[in-house]
Amino acid sequence: MMPDIKSLIGDHVNFIFVGEAGSGKSEIAINFAKWLVDLEEKPVAFFDMDMTKPLFRSRDVREEMEAMGIDFHYEVQFMDSPVVVGGVNRMLKDSSTYTVLDVGGDYIGARSVGGYAPHLNGEQTIVYYVLNTYRPWSYDIEHIDGTLGKILGVSHIDIGQLRMINNPNNGLTTTQKEFLEGCQRMHEIVDPYVSIDFACANERIYEEVKDSQKIPVFPVHLYLTYPWLNADIAPGGPPVPGRG
Repeated sequence: MMPDIKSLIGDHVNFIFVGEAGSGKSEIAINFAKWLVDLEEKPVAFFDMDMTKPLFRSRDVREEMEAMGIDFHYEVQFMDSPVVVGGVNRMLKDSSTYTVLDVGGDYIGARSVGGYAPHLNGEQTIVYYVLNTYRPWSYDIEHIDGTLGKILGVSHIDIGQLRMINNPNNGLTTTQKEFLEGCQRMHEIVDPYVSIDFACANERIYEEVKDSQKIPVFPVHLYLTYPWLNADIAPGGPPVPGRG
């Protein structure tokens, strides 16, 4: 059994996921929305706010998410033109619904939520910053501080709203050893400054690592896989690369 998500979220109803590009925000946001559905307390609305890249966006599994019972929102883009999804303000004000925002990576993606700052900084909202020590701008406190500062600057999110998630993901072939080493390194980096709410582990290795940390560890199913990504290692060849 995974930890109790309700004990973490309390009475909050809005959940915003930001962080470095490639940190695993979308995968965690999708899984988080599924955990909220499983609570069977409120309807769950999900907004794909990522306008920065054509791949690894939650909209790629929209049909699967809708089949879970998630009310999915996004806007179709013309080539790379930014298009803001509608209805965000209305849902962030609706305490009868759980609302999840999957925000694009880095400060470029975080610009998409700057106009919702009054709601993002409200008492109903938790902003989750996803940390992944295997990403280049989360490798040490200086890089984390630099990336976080830029994101806060363009999104107008109050630093007091932030909670941290540790996602030591090194691609589809992440091992138990990599998860444990990533957790240890991230705690060494951030413990003097902030606490981490919970960690995420690929469901494939979850049973081996679920009791390894002092914080809750949640199993994550990888939804955003493509035909050219394979969790297996080709015979005689290197691991197929995944996202960070």
